[in-house]
Amino acid sequence: MTPRTATLIGLTAILMWSLLSVMTVATGKIPAFQLAAMTFAIGGLVGLLTWIGRGDAANSLRQPPVVWVVGVGGLFGYHALYFLALRFAPPAEAGLLNYMWPLLIVLFSSFLPGERLAVHHIIGAVLGLVGTVLLFAGNTSGFAPGAVPGLIAAFIAAFVWATYSVLSRRLKAVPTDAVAGFCLVTSVLAALMHGVLEATVWPETLLQWLAVIGLGIGPVGAAFYAWDIGMKRGDIRVLGAASYATPLLSTGFLIAAGFAKASANIAIAAVLIAGGGLIAAKDMVLRKR
Repeated sequence: MTPRTATLIGLTAILMWSLLSVMTVATGKIPAFQLAAMTFAIGGLVGLLTWIGRGDAANSLRQPPVVWVVGVGGLFGYHALYFLALRFAPPAEAGLLNYMWPLLIVLFSSFLPGERLAVHHIIGAVLGLVGTVLLFAGNTSGFAPGAVPGLIAAFIAAFVWATYSVLSRRLKAVPTDAVAGFCLVTSVLAALMHGVLEATVWPETLLQWLAVIGLGIGPVGAAFYAWDIGMKRGDIRVLGAASYATPLLSTGFLIAAGFAKASANIAIAAVLIAGGGLIAAKDMVLRKR
């Protein structure tokens, strides 16, 4: 697989994650950790289904403890912190702090062997960050002292996801099949958290069940496998900068579904984020064939 192909596969994860908000809204009032437990279980099964006909795929689960710490710590740690952030802090502020992770991925990538961080990578990531700030502008309402723990959790979550993503490159020898195991363990841990913190609420309609299944197959399933491929074999700097398209596309899908309204801020943010992504991907886009 060429780096270009792996990068394109990684970009599909960004597209799938942009559907996360609208599909989550469609699931109804299922508590966060319960929804995580259900969707990560489906996501893990999606990976297991790809093992059919490949008898050696199960060997991917035989990994050193550090691999499991990175994999499960990234998937479960990030989502637990983000859910904690949403519990205590306003969603807009928590989301804005959380979306530091694309910039952190670009910056952290400079510590990887053989990776060179160029000026256009930084410019692209910063433009994406500015666009994201503009996207959230007007949706913030200040925060009370009680929101501080949530804001801290959102900020730490950004570091956790960026660290998991970059360390995936260092663990390049670990097959993507292992992500299925990470998803299943994350599902079990989320179920435990649900049992301690939440009351169970099951989907009430067929549409809600379909939304749960869709989340498990796409944004909380295939997306993680695609991201793993992109991080391990693609251009990690391009993927980091392009990740700022996630909140923009997510807002677009919410507008299309009638859950949000279009605005000038969104239009300007679109230009900044798209421009930042193109600048960061200059090497890949202009590379001579």
